Amino acid sequence: MRSSSNPAFRRLPTRNAAYGGFGPNVGFNEPQGGVPGYGPPQAPAGSADRPMTVDDVVIKTGLSLGVALLTGVITAFWAQTQLTLNSAGQVVGVSGALIGALVGGMLVGLVLSLVMIFRQKPSGVMTLLYSAAEGVFLGAISGLFEIVYPGIALQAIVGTAGVFIGMLIVYKTGAVKVTPKLTKWIVGAVVGVAILMLVNLITSFFGFNPLRDGGPIAIIFSLVVIGIAAFSFLLDFNMADEMIREGMPSKWAWFAAFGLMTTLVWLYLEILRLLSYLQSSD
Repeated sequence: MRSSSNPAFRRLPTRNAAYGGFGPNVGFNEPQGGVPGYGPPQAPAGSADRPMTVDDVVIKTGLSLGVALLTGVITAFWAQTQLTLNSAGQVVGVSGALIGALVGGMLVGLVLSLVMIFRQKPSGVMTLLYSAAEGVFLGAISGLFEIVYPGIALQAIVGTAGVFIGMLIVYKTGAVKVTPKLTKWIVGAVVGVAILMLVNLITSFFGFNPLRDGGPIAIIFSLVVIGIAAFSFLLDFNMADEMIREGMPSKWAWFAAFGLMTTLVWLYLEILRLLSYLQSSD
């Protein structure tokens, strides 16, 4: 498999010729006890160890996204009741419960993602828990932004969905080919952005925050990050395709769903941030 900018898809095992085993990849045009030209023998359709399909990835990703949306919407509405506003409608206070939900959702999501990434094993329970935690985290942030910029959360959701669908069309039509060169470029861009964000975070403690102060440089930086996140979807789609082509067991669709969710969360946050910049400059 090619490498991916998404750490969730690093070091994935490859499928062995023996069904359900993992090891060196086997060419799918070579007869390995199955039908020539159609790869190794397939497990029965109802088997829990059958090869994963596109439908598996779609269903698992849909379930994960549904959990995140549900917890996110509930948290967003609740968050707006945890704010203290002055006569001008400005936020002057945030409850401890909201801060706890915000920090807790972020930390739980981070821990679960690190466990999934380093274990490199699929888990439906952990994927759904990760989605729920990120839903709480994003919902808390969205609730705060909604008070200042009404309607911004819905705009960010529509924008995220638009980018996702657009990149899926680009991938499926072959308008942009996922080549080793493109993969290296995207991985390098993700690493570069991560380093810049870390440096900016450190300098922000000293009052220097050019990448997140809402100014022209911050807007340009957000646009660049959104572009990189969008192109990361191409690598995610390609990696899911590789997993399907290699006949990995259906349970690995949960891992593909987890990888797609991490990119969706990143993209939504950046679009939300960019919209806040644009609306505050009006």
